[in-house]
Parts: sequence; structure tokens; C-alpha cells
Amino acid sequence: MDITDIKPQLEDLGASIDNLEAALRPLIDDVGSVASKLPLLDKAKLNVMTCYAIESLLFSALRLNGVDAKEHPIFAELTRVKQYFAKIQKIENPPAERDSTVDTRAAIRFIRSDLSDNKEVKDKLTEQLIKEGAKAALQASKAQKKRPAEDEVSSPGEATTDNEAKKLKRTKSRSRSKR
Repeated sequence: MDITDIKPQLEDLGASIDNLEAALRPLIDDVGSVASKLPLLDKAKLNVMTCYAIESLLFSALRLNGVDAKEHPIFAELTRVKQYFAKIQKIENPPAERDSTVDTRAAIRFIRSDLSDNKEVKDKLTEQLIKEGAKAALQASKAQKKRPAEDEVSSPGEATTDNEAKKLKRTKSRSRSKR
């Protein structure tokens, strides 16, 4: 390849680098002041992108110098920075929560009524319906149980939980019956 063929491309590259330097001048001069004006998520993006730009330039320089850059520690750093990109994406676009749930008890009732002719299937579905009802009742009872407030201070002789209240009541009634 002749040097005259490359000269226009090198001039274009030089002009592009000059344009890039002009565009990045605010970031290059004082990243801290730019970052301090941004919201937290945008600040994280700026820091990760800046780090990625530097790391990818180092990676490219290593590749241009003939070094196996994938074995170099810079590759591990690039991978780490990509993980930060993924974390930011996860925060920006959280996975959608399920909007609908399946009422298994209702589904079992529908199927059982449609297959009422088959005694074996009907019995199995009735058994499954009972299990689902028990599971729902257990979940409801767990949801109703509440922890006592931690900031409540009980006086001596005062019960702090239901079990302690029952024990206290029993001991008081026993002491009265002994009198």
C-alpha cells in the first residue's frame, strides 16, 4: 500500500480526533463539576462511561501493539465495567411485575364441574381444592401475624407478647386460687 493512499484517511482521522476533543473538552477539563450537577443515576452513567472509554482505549492500544489483550488484566476491567452497565440498565428498566395471578382454586372448581362425570378425576380435583384452600389459609394466617412494636417498653409485670400474657394470666389465677 502506498503512503499517498493513506494520507487522506489520516487527515480525516486527525480532524475527527480534533472534533472529538472539542466535544469532550467539558468532561476532560473538570469531570467532578459536571458530575456534581447531575442526578445520582446520571452521575453513575457518566462515571461508568468515562471508565469504559478509558479502558477500551487502553485495550485498543494493547491490541495495536500486538499484545494479547484478552489475557491482559485490562480485559477483566472491561468485563467489570460492562457489569456496571448491566446494573445501571437493571435500575433504569426494572423487570415488569406480574399483573395477573391465577386463582388455582377457581380453576380447579371449573375443571371439576366440567369433568363431573369422571368420578376419579373429580375426587382428585376435590382433594387438590382442599390442599389449595389449606395453603391459602396458612398464607393468610401468616400475613395476619404481626410483630410487636420494638419501641413499646413494657413495665415490670406487664406481658409483651400474647404467650406471655396468657402465662401471666394463668399465674395470677393460680395465685388467687391458692388464697
